[in-house]
Amino acid sequence: MSIESLKARIPDYAKDLRLNLGSLANETVLTQQQLAGSFVASALASRNEIVSQAVLAEFGPKLSPEALDAAKAAASIMGMNNIYYRFVHLVGGDYGNLPARLRMNVIGKPGVDKVDFELWSLAVSAINGCGMCLESHEKTVRAHGLTTEQVQAAVRIAAVVHAVAATIEGEESAATIAQAA
Repeated sequence: MSIESLKARIPDYAKDLRLNLGSLANETVLTQQQLAGSFVASALASRNEIVSQAVLAEFGPKLSPEALDAAKAAASIMGMNNIYYRFVHLVGGDYGNLPARLRMNVIGKPGVDKVDFELWSLAVSAINGCGMCLESHEKTVRAHGLTTEQVQAAVRIAAVVHAVAATIEGEESAATIAQAA
């Protein structure tokens, strides 16, 4: 499956997603690694098999094995961190003063440029809705020289990939309901 076959699965009522997916696949403000990794991390964070397969088929070959592993690791570690730090942020109290006591070694040694890994972590954090992580990763990528346009591009990728996943899941659910009726 490719991005083109994924776009073909998007219903007409969501044609804006189809158009956005196509334009973001050709985004030029990010490096090829940043672009491909943003797509891969976002697809995995969106938890949809069809979207993940299409994105991995399209963008996986554009990444080195190390970068592909790092994009997957960003989705994985942020799946944990976004839950934990969203709790800390929303509940407040003394939790922010306690050590997390969760292993996060990949953040220190992701196997790719730190800024790329942080950008992918930012995209995943946008999908998972963790404000504390969004602020932290945005601050880090900006400190490493990324522009607001580059940050916005990664978050736009996350938003569109997640919306495509939700749309496809909704269509599959509707089809299952129609068959049962």
